[in-house]
Amino acid sequence: MNKKLGIGLALGALLLAPLIVYPVFLMKLLCFALFACAFNLLIGFTGLLSFGHAAFFGGASYVTGWALKQAGLPMELGLLLGMVAAGGIGLLMGSLAIRRQGIYFTMITLALAQMLYFVFLQAKFTGGEDGLQGVPRGKLLGMLDLSSDLSLYYVVLAIAVAGFALIVRTIHSPFGQVLKAIKENEPRAISLGYDVDRYKLLAFVLSASLAGLAGATKTLVLGFATLTDVHWTMSGLVVLMTLVGGLGTIVGPVVGAVIIILLENKLGDMGNWLADISQVEWFRSLGESVTMVTGLIFIICVLAFRRGIVGELGARWALLKK
Repeated sequence: MNKKLGIGLALGALLLAPLIVYPVFLMKLLCFALFACAFNLLIGFTGLLSFGHAAFFGGASYVTGWALKQAGLPMELGLLLGMVAAGGIGLLMGSLAIRRQGIYFTMITLALAQMLYFVFLQAKFTGGEDGLQGVPRGKLLGMLDLSSDLSLYYVVLAIAVAGFALIVRTIHSPFGQVLKAIKENEPRAISLGYDVDRYKLLAFVLSASLAGLAGATKTLVLGFATLTDVHWTMSGLVVLMTLVGGLGTIVGPVVGAVIIILLENKLGDMGNWLADISQVEWFRSLGESVTMVTGLIFIICVLAFRRGIVGELGARWALLKK
């Protein structure tokens, strides 16, 4: 009952949020929250650390941008094409990467993602260093004009909620239980007769597809796709979001994404506010030190919150209940 009440309150807050907060900023938060949840499905519940998830996020961004701007495809088809492209890239990368374990798996995903980065840097349809600009939003089902930020917000909210629900359903399914078993004790899962490599590949492709959906939606919201989306720093950013929020928790990546995106976009405003109330002018320079501040938060979380914010809160709540 409490869980249903919490879900209802969260959905109610999300429905009313654009009346208070700038809708485009909220949509950006939703896209990166979905991206972090997709990544967490792989690392938090399967135990595979990919450092190449920017390939799926950015690859889908470019494919969707091209489909909407150059090919003139409907919005729904553009998003679907980006998601399928990300899944295809994930299938190719995963087929190669799952042959190795640990740091070797991670480095293979990083190397393949960087190869894709240079492909997008030189390909004609991507616009090179300028990226794809002016991507149209189009219409939902050919009827609802999405040029309105408010209208698009509810479409993006529906996409993010559907993606999150799919991840939750996957985690609690028999397939998800096998993934957890692989993470906890892979040799034992093999001894029980499970085709571990097949399960890993399926998890990799599903995670890549959902990360691609997040990237495709981001392009729809902001109207552009750039090399930043496919650069290795984007992979590092989603790792940071997941670790800060709580690795292996359901809502932890959402919390981590909100914190990191808030810092990236609002740290300058926070610094100005602190400078106004404290009369210390140094705070005004905080907006230029986003990387330093996020790095400091990461260090604090690693030292004091080993399980992430949500993970630590959950552990302490469990102790209180006992």
